[in-house]
Amino acid sequence: MTTFNDTILRAYNGEKTDYTPLWFMRQAGRSQPEYLKLKEKYSLFEITHQPELCAYVTELPVQNYNTDAAILYKDIMSPLPPMGVDVEIKSGIGPVIDDPIRTMQDIQSLRPINPEEDLHYVMDTIRILTKEKLSVPLIGFSGAPFTLASYMIEGGPSKQYNKTKAMMYSEPKMWFALMDKLGDMVIDYTKAQVNAGAKAIQIFDSWVGAVNAQDYRVFIRPVMERIFEALKQEGIPTILFGIGSRHLLNEFNELPVSTIGLDWRTSIQEAREMGIDKTLQGNLDPAFLLADWETIETRTKEILDQGMNQSGGYVFNLGHGVFPEVKPETLKRLASFIHEYTRS
Repeated sequence: MTTFNDTILRAYNGEKTDYTPLWFMRQAGRSQPEYLKLKEKYSLFEITHQPELCAYVTELPVQNYNTDAAILYKDIMSPLPPMGVDVEIKSGIGPVIDDPIRTMQDIQSLRPINPEEDLHYVMDTIRILTKEKLSVPLIGFSGAPFTLASYMIEGGPSKQYNKTKAMMYSEPKMWFALMDKLGDMVIDYTKAQVNAGAKAIQIFDSWVGAVNAQDYRVFIRPVMERIFEALKQEGIPTILFGIGSRHLLNEFNELPVSTIGLDWRTSIQEAREMGIDKTLQGNLDPAFLLADWETIETRTKEILDQGMNQSGGYVFNLGHGVFPEVKPETLKRLASFIHEYTRS
């Protein structure tokens, strides 16, 4: 029987560890040849709806790269169809919603979810992974209310989030009703993942950097506090990650969350100097993975030195997800280097 490696959980809880643990955002799929072969036969939808297949894809990076955690392979859009939102993942575009939210009636029509029934394939995948396959923790996840709302209101990916912010500013009753609905869903969904076996939960608020700190405090922070307070009762580490959110780090730091994920725009040292005292996760710019090894190693050392030499817990990750062009051997070499360089 393989010993369970809980190093990353201890790091998330701020404990000292024998080495710096790591995982890579979007580590499953994308650049893995085994996954690309599967994609010739199955769509993303088909993979995520077949628990054995989805478990295989989720476990691959742990086997191939020796990461210290697996993260569930699925899309942040997964819980929206059970709520009554018709989402299509279009190649080269992303999630597209043909009937975006425009009225209070649209919001009131959103249904609560029953994760074990509506998303049984997700829960079955988690059980297969945690009971039969993994010797490292499985990280479950959900999109955050703002990021999910942005797709639901804009109708798809956006650069400015004008319609989303317009609802916040001009229709606050609608906005808070939507936040309540999505907050309930995120709590139910993530708690079900924990009950199925996930050992940590990451909340992706990928696009919240579009909002200033004042508006975050008014329109978003209340629902985030509610989500993390609910997850705190589960006794598992929680991680919050957003892109371009340096100006929100102090807001994140005041939430009842275990760990803050940093993108590449803010260094570990800068975050600590700003007063961020949570465990930090990050934050190599994934573009470096396309550079020569000497460049990758130099920049990684800088990040690791800051992570190890600053007070508080630290987990290595990328500042965003793995690109499809990244070579699997680069990720394997990087994981090996991090383990060796940081081992005490």
